Amino acid sequence: MSDAKTLPPALRGWTEREVGCISGVRDASHPRASSRVWELERADGCRFYLTISPSARMYERETFALRHAAPALGAGRAPQLRASSAEHLALLTTAVPGRPVNELPLTAAEEYEAHRQGGMLLARLHAAGDLTGRWRAEAEEALDAVALGTDRHLEEAGDRLTPAEHALVRRLAAELRIVGPLPLGFIHGDAWPRNLLWSEHAAWIDFERSRFAPVAQEFVRMACAVWADKPRLRAACFSGYGRELTPQERHALTCLAALDAVSALTWGETHGDPFVAARGRRTLDRLTTGVFA
Repeated sequence: MSDAKTLPPALRGWTEREVGCISGVRDASHPRASSRVWELERADGCRFYLTISPSARMYERETFALRHAAPALGAGRAPQLRASSAEHLALLTTAVPGRPVNELPLTAAEEYEAHRQGGMLLARLHAAGDLTGRWRAEAEEALDAVALGTDRHLEEAGDRLTPAEHALVRRLAAELRIVGPLPLGFIHGDAWPRNLLWSEHAAWIDFERSRFAPVAQEFVRMACAVWADKPRLRAACFSGYGRELTPQERHALTCLAALDAVSALTWGETHGDPFVAARGRRTLDRLTTGVFA
């Protein structure tokens, strides 16, 4: 394993105090400046991942998830937290078998099974954790918080949207506030193929956006980025999940997709990512023609 990105000496020393001498280091970061992840290997072949969170909030979320919710997925279905350092915003976790499903040459049957098991694991995750006190309050207020950002997102989008699209997004954001009580749970927050691993079974990784929220929020990325082209994977996910979304949840998902589309279109064009921008544009087109849900 090569040292493609230098691991800070202080972090290497901390890691070796936790798990022993490291014989190999590989840069495993995503292709963005804020991503700092290394795959580590001991001489005995045991592998670990060291992640520096982009922010204190993400560090707190992932630490909480790995301690209190992810274990509900079962052995080998999520990373195990070996150590964490608030000083460095660092998390040291075990490696999970498999590779992201979007990187694998899966057969149709294998892809279906990966997404079915992914849905099954999300159902376990959503039922995990203690949904009381401030956690319940935050979950109940989550949709209002999303809707409050509408004006800022539309201002940033500017003339990337037509006047009719601006009006549509504003209407759906307003409806998001009155959609009614929805099932709540502990969501992964970034559930899509990049974070769904597959080998002999499925596993979820990267919990830095996890939180208590309406569970319908879990499915925005999949609905916007995957299910439009592969509706059978939607069926697979909810087969594993054990239920379909309620009518209120489906409407909330449509409203959330509109806000995600504006954010994706703006971010993609601003950061030179045509794939993210195209996802946002396509979602807006689907919403405008009424074929999203």
